[in-house]
Amino acid sequence: MQRYFVTPAQFAGDRVEITGDDARHITKVMRGKLGDKFIVSDGESREALVGIEEMDGACVHAAVIEELEMKNEPRLAVTIAQSLPKGDKMETVIQKCTEIGAASFVPFLSERTIVQYDAKKEGKRLARWRKIAKEAAEQAHRNRIPSVEQPLSWKQLLATFTAYDAVYFCYEKEEGSQIGDALKPFVERALQEPLSRASLLLVVGPEGGFTEEESRAAEAAGAVSVGLGRRILRCETAGMAALVCALYESGEMGGV
Repeated sequence: MQRYFVTPAQFAGDRVEITGDDARHITKVMRGKLGDKFIVSDGESREALVGIEEMDGACVHAAVIEELEMKNEPRLAVTIAQSLPKGDKMETVIQKCTEIGAASFVPFLSERTIVQYDAKKEGKRLARWRKIAKEAAEQAHRNRIPSVEQPLSWKQLLATFTAYDAVYFCYEKEEGSQIGDALKPFVERALQEPLSRASLLLVVGPEGGFTEEESRAAEAAGAVSVGLGRRILRCETAGMAALVCALYESGEMGGV
């Protein structure tokens, strides 16, 4: 069933108002008719099955038919910190990791980042990334839209490590700890707190990987260096693989 995200203010008791691109999608693309049903979520605390009562090209008014339980979000809140890759690879990372269950994304610049960062153009690119996250969350029946933050410098990213319960630095030269082994004890501790949502940061490098200096700096800032197996993964694949491992170990995909 089609799903749309709205702001909490768009809910008014047992009514909801859908505007903008979503209203046009309902009326023009989906050819909505009076009585048609779809799901609306405010991305915070309310989700409902609704039916169309009134509509025009710019606005759709719907009535709440049934309040729904918001149960599609992982217990583990995983943030993907992705060093900016070339081309549209960041779009792929955001789209696919949103589908899998990422809670948020933090783009950043590292020593081997190839992309030429242009702050003037960043606003448009950030808006596109956030639109991709919204559409992917709707397609995947997420209860919330993952946040996509402004790109950070490497030093700025290191300073955020203390805000997470655990940080794993995905490093292709790591020959010791693999991500599955590192995740097990952390997840076991996290799941012992039934009301908490443990936070985990996965740090993924650019096409050329991280330098040894960056590896040492990450560990000094509190990250655990982990490998992702014996094969070298593309930068847009590494975050997805690490995210799947984390959610599997937490029981989202049958691991626990």
